[in-house]
Amino acid sequence: MTREKRPEKAYKNLDFLNSSAARTIRIMCEYTEPLTRFQEHGVKNTVVFFGSARTLPAQAAQKEFSKIEKLMSDSHLNEELKEAKGIAEARQRMSRYYDEAAELAELLTKWSESLPEEQRFVICSGGGPGIMEASNLGASRAGGKSIGLNISLPYEQMPNPYISEELLFEFHYFFMRKFWLVHPAKALVAFPGGFGTFDELFEVLTLEQTRKLPSRIPVVIYGSEYWKKVIDFDFMVEQGVIDRADLDLFEFADTPHEAFEYIKGKLTP
Repeated sequence: MTREKRPEKAYKNLDFLNSSAARTIRIMCEYTEPLTRFQEHGVKNTVVFFGSARTLPAQAAQKEFSKIEKLMSDSHLNEELKEAKGIAEARQRMSRYYDEAAELAELLTKWSESLPEEQRFVICSGGGPGIMEASNLGASRAGGKSIGLNISLPYEQMPNPYISEELLFEFHYFFMRKFWLVHPAKALVAFPGGFGTFDELFEVLTLEQTRKLPSRIPVVIYGSEYWKKVIDFDFMVEQGVIDRADLDLFEFADTPHEAFEYIKGKLTP
């Protein structure tokens, strides 16, 4: 007896590939496929930007504030609108970080082009809006490529339009995305952000503190007014949960030029 139809090969069976049994295969894909593409496009080194997905460009922040003001003039004043106005005002203040992230990425990209080929790097972000978008925008303005390591989330995380198309990735597993954020990184800049930014920043600081990285990565914590208010590093030293020497794992910066000069100094042989 002969069969007219062959069974589907395992690697073409989407039901199997999306099953729990094939999880290890999917994980390996999220390692091997980016590795292959990076090699194909000559990406060896990156400078990574972290920061809030909710940081708006100045014009968008002003538009949001004006919308809240109109609602307040058309409605009875309530606590919800008061809170919304406060957040809109804060986003206006925070919008400067969008412009400054773009400026820093532009400065770094232009400098990278002047380096010997083996020392050049590509700006890398988490692929979404906010500070991630700003860093990809800055690299684009400088005529350079940039990477977007996007991840599938319920909200906020659509790829921004400034990522180089050939270097746009979509991850399912956070830990594989984190691997590619850190593994090729030669420097890292953390702009003000929320839970995701804290997670990424402190993971890198932990890896450095415990000497799990092959070499030290210069870490810039950008926006000292924000960071020193939300985290009291000196208090952590006083309480004995970190050492005084751990404060040398990062450098604060408050202007694109300041951050650029620090990274340039650390990456210049």
